[in-house]
Amino acid sequence: MFGAVALVLAGCGSRGGGSASTNVVAPNDNGFYKVGQPYQIDGKWYYPGINWSYNETGIASWYGRDFNGKYTANGERYDMNTLTAAHRTLPMPSIVEVTNLDNGRSIQLRVNDRGPYARDRILDVSRRAAQLLGFENAGTAHVRVQLLQQQTLQAQLLAQRNGGPDVEAPTQLAAAEPVAAVNAQALTPPAGASTATPQPAPTPRAATSHLALVSPAEAATPKTPTVTPASNSKMYIQAGAFSRRENAESLKAKLTQFGSVNIDTARVNGANVYRVRIGPIATTGEADRLLGDVVKSGVPQARLAFDW
Repeated sequence: MFGAVALVLAGCGSRGGGSASTNVVAPNDNGFYKVGQPYQIDGKWYYPGINWSYNETGIASWYGRDFNGKYTANGERYDMNTLTAAHRTLPMPSIVEVTNLDNGRSIQLRVNDRGPYARDRILDVSRRAAQLLGFENAGTAHVRVQLLQQQTLQAQLLAQRNGGPDVEAPTQLAAAEPVAAVNAQALTPPAGASTATPQPAPTPRAATSHLALVSPAEAATPKTPTVTPASNSKMYIQAGAFSRRENAESLKAKLTQFGSVNIDTARVNGANVYRVRIGPIATTGEADRLLGDVVKSGVPQARLAFDW
């Protein structure tokens, strides 16, 4: 993933930023293809890997001037005015569609860096991406991140030409195999059957993949909202989940200083689970701040949760 953990730690900004340096420099803008080995930051393990069905909802932040001009985790030079992003585990490069669920804006970004590592955020985007998604001033946003399979495969095949540590890693997207030619033979019809002239079998078409790497002009234009802004979703701090209600009640009593604390019941694998939640919370900025306060109070397992 990176040359040394120390290098990445040195590159993590207050917004959770990406990696500040790498041991290799790519010969062009395609970067190197890189998955990377499992790594540990602040006691937490991350496991990079290929996940063609990746689709996650959470909090995104952005990183800018402190990292501008430095090399990303796959050997590209970071430019805060281009449309890129940092992710903790997706292969690099990957192409993702990022939708701001608070305003419906959606753009495509190239993942070429590692991060963020702060407060349950799932993505760090460039400053330009934050501007287009409409959250530069807020600093964070509630987003959905979806991997675009064909665009990602195209970008990775180009990057593999530059070499790199994972050049032999499998990147082929499972696709329909070309259909083999079919031998058609005329059969003698059974007695009494009509003798219609046999028609030749149609020539099968080989399956083709339509690959198109996102163009800068296309990516730079926010799409017409395809989702309803998340006014009907609810955001919480989930402080814990327990199989015994008395444990949930005990934690709830410790968290009353943080506002409205509730216990709700969910069914998981046929059993009741009692979730201790603070909220709902109105804004991502407030949720980000409150999560930090809850963790500092001695509840390290606290995380953001969403109900739709």
